[in-house]
Amino acid sequence: MKLQGRLDVLQKKAKAALAIRHYKEAESLLQELLETQVQHFGDADTQIATTLNNLAALYEAQGRYAQAEELYHRSLAIREQLLGPDHPEVATTLNNLAALYEAQGRYAQAEELYHRSLAIREQLLGPDHPEVATTLNNLAALYEAQGRYAQAEELYHRSLAIREQLLGPDHPEVATTLNNLAALYKKQGRYAQAEELYHRSLAIREQLLGPDHPEVATTLNNLAALYEAQGRYAQAEELYHRSLAIREQLLGPDHPEVATTLNNLAALYEAQGRYAQAEELYHRSLAIREQLLGPDHPEVATTLNNLAALYKKQGRYAQAEELYHRSLAIREQLLGPDHPEVATTLNNLAALYEAQGRYAQAEELYHRSLAIREQLLGPDHPEVAIMLNNLAGLYRATGLGEKAESLYDRSLAVMEKIFGPRHPNTAIVRANRDAYKHTAPNKANSADAKKRRG
Repeated sequence: MKLQGRLDVLQKKAKAALAIRHYKEAESLLQELLETQVQHFGDADTQIATTLNNLAALYEAQGRYAQAEELYHRSLAIREQLLGPDHPEVATTLNNLAALYEAQGRYAQAEELYHRSLAIREQLLGPDHPEVATTLNNLAALYEAQGRYAQAEELYHRSLAIREQLLGPDHPEVATTLNNLAALYKKQGRYAQAEELYHRSLAIREQLLGPDHPEVATTLNNLAALYEAQGRYAQAEELYHRSLAIREQLLGPDHPEVATTLNNLAALYEAQGRYAQAEELYHRSLAIREQLLGPDHPEVATTLNNLAALYKKQGRYAQAEELYHRSLAIREQLLGPDHPEVATTLNNLAALYEAQGRYAQAEELYHRSLAIREQLLGPDHPEVAIMLNNLAGLYRATGLGEKAESLYDRSLAVMEKIFGPRHPNTAIVRANRDAYKHTAPNKANSADAKKRRG
């Protein structure tokens, strides 16, 4: 077989393995491809830059962030050297590196690179190009993660307008933007608007891709989560089961996306008090993730965190503590000590200590979690408000009434500023503050920590 034919075969096989998340096979194929390219083309070639980029994406998916960052930088250096700093492929690498930084909670660096990528694409391709829409979508997601909801919404609408104009109202990329905008509305408690957009996204995907496509399963999963947030549990369960059936049929019973749906269905069962069913599904999800992704992957940490929360609800405190510590160790090792997901685990472990009356340990962890969130997200982020609420509940339980009242007021101010007075999160904090004012300070009523679901 001629060289280029061999390279093409390796690329196609690696792409197919990546698509079904067979990471070991994909890594072996990409390494072979890279070695062959270096052998024949030297160290600096655009094909090598592409392979480095793809291998970096593989490492990122596995949570191997340091290796991913190194390869993205190598790919970027080759492309800038051979193509110049303002080339579309340079913009692509900047976009991918930005996404890696975002996953690590390095939001300022991510934003800088997204803006560089956007500037290149707008300059070369014009303001209404599909790749410009992609960068706008990604930057919007970053703003959303930071609680900058107004800016996120503006960019999602710009991305949507470009895609609808260029691709038509029924294109898969339009469905993607509708899905993302719906998720933003859900976070803001704008449930009716979110539901409308999820249904539009679902209709497009079912019409174009058929009722049994992975992207249909994704939209069903997201719509189920919206119903769950509204307490519409029967509708949520039906959609989770539809999503699970599609994923198991297409991807097999041991795929990461199957694990995701199992995790979410478990959380629904947990919310309904169906603890035995929830535990079974969490364990199935955990087994799949550990087998496919390894014991130290971020998605494994997520499932450990959720299973720990279930054990806490059941009063199985020793088992919960063990799993929280395992989750925390994975997240600190992979993401560093100052990542938002580290803050989440610290918050949840603090809530466990509080439930056990281990108030000094709980206070220390709440403060660590709060410090991380304030540093990364700023003082007016919803997750900061949640931390203030939880710390206030601890102070209330320990009779520190003045501290509790001050934190409740701060938390409520943030919630009202971000979400408005009628959002469910705002209502929870207001209820906690009002309960504090009308009951003795030693009767705690703090909200449970918010769980992250994969």
